[in-house]
Order: sequence, then C-alpha cells, then structure tokens
Amino acid sequence: MHQFAKTLVDEGYTIRNIQKLKEKHIQAVVKVWKEEGLSPGTMKNRAASIRHVAKLIRKPAIMPSNDELGLQRRRYVPEHNRAIHHMDLDKIPNEFIRASLALQQAFGLRREESLKIKPQIADRGDHLELKGAWCKGGRPRRIPILTEMQRMVLEKAKALVKHPGHSMIPVNKRYITHRHLYDKQCLRADFKNLHGLRHAYAQSRYKTLTGWQSPIAGGPSYGQLNPEQRIIDQYARMTISEELGHGRIQITMNYLGK
Repeated sequence: MHQFAKTLVDEGYTIRNIQKLKEKHIQAVVKVWKEEGLSPGTMKNRAASIRHVAKLIRKPAIMPSNDELGLQRRRYVPEHNRAIHHMDLDKIPNEFIRASLALQQAFGLRREESLKIKPQIADRGDHLELKGAWCKGGRPRRIPILTEMQRMVLEKAKALVKHPGHSMIPVNKRYITHRHLYDKQCLRADFKNLHGLRHAYAQSRYKTLTGWQSPIAGGPSYGQLNPEQRIIDQYARMTISEELGHGRIQITMNYLGK
C-alpha cells in the first residue's frame, strides 16, 4: 500500500482522506505498474492488497476485477530457467546479510525467512524447522539437512547470532531497517531476481529425488516420462512444494518446468 500511495502521488493525485479513494485512482496506478513490466503474479498480489483496503473502507465496488483491470493470468510454466546456482557472496560487506543469502541458497528460503530465522532454534539435527512466524502466510515447514554445504552454512549462521533467541537481524536493528540494508547491498552487488536461489534449490532437489534433471534444466518433460517415472516425478514435486512452503503441487511448474 505504500507503493500504491507513492505511485499515486507521483502521478499527481493527492488524497488526504482514504474515503476519497476512487476507481480512477486505482486504474491510474495499475496503468503505471503495467508500464513497469511487473509480472502477472506481482500485479495480482498488489491488486489483492488494494481490494482488501477497499473492503476495509466499505467501498469494495471501487475495485475492478482482475479481468477489468486487464491483468493476465499467472504463468506457471516458465519460458526460461531463472535459477541462480552461483553467487559471489564476498560482494556483500555485511556478515549477517551474507549469511542470510547463504541460507537462501542452501535451503531455498525466501528473503523474509532468511532474515527472521533463528538458526539455533531451527536446527533440529537432520532438518531445519521453520516456525510460522518466520514464514509467508504463517505456514511452518521442515527442510531436510542433507549436504555438508547446508550444515556448514547453518553453523556459520549459528556462530553469528550466538544467542538461541536471536534471529539473523542484528539485535540493535528492526526487521524493516535491516531489510532495507539487505536490498541496498544486493543492489550494489548487482544481485538481481534472487528468487532464482529458490529455483536453484528446487531443481537440485528434483535431480536428487528423481535421478534426472528437471524439464526447465534440460531434462525430460512429463510427456516423455514412462508410468513409473511419472510417479517418481509427482512424489518429487510434492516433496519440493512442501519444502518451499507452497500448498499446491502446481506451483512447482514455475520452478521446474512441465
């Protein structure tokens, strides 16, 4: 909603009372976001936030439907591989942010999760246990610890925070302040589209679970698999969906292809 308000002001609209919000304001902001080339998923997420506010101020009719706004349907089958397999973390000066990025890479965490995680509490020996308070949608989950690299990354994070009750946010900072620093340092390091770290994790897990590359990484498509392989494929996708914190197996097409 801060983004919505800023865009509205940049477009020359001034609203001093939220009750004065009108459909023309929403249409104007959505038009700008379209011109910025935002993905259908991002656009729909933002539209959902605006729709929620419209309901809160008891003016739901001012919010057009996604079809009326001309928002495209989400694409779950990617056109190219967005995975980020290699990243020079030495470009990041802040050791806490460097450790959070390493956690994202090793465990497929989201940005917020990599900052809010309390590594000493999360470490359960053979798996990482994420509490709902750290995760998107409040959905807790488990991620297996299977490699020496994962163990090394986790131990480095634990050594940084020291106290079991501390997260990857330094004790003298608030979440939003530290997140802004994270964004700034990633920008300076020219790290873009870091969601690609989750794509890399998903593709690595798929190969481990199935024995072959995912379709987006050059492996066989679902149509090329035999009946036995299709069962393995479905099990792998279900497992990966749970490890990434998604409730639907369909979303794995975005990470793995079809």
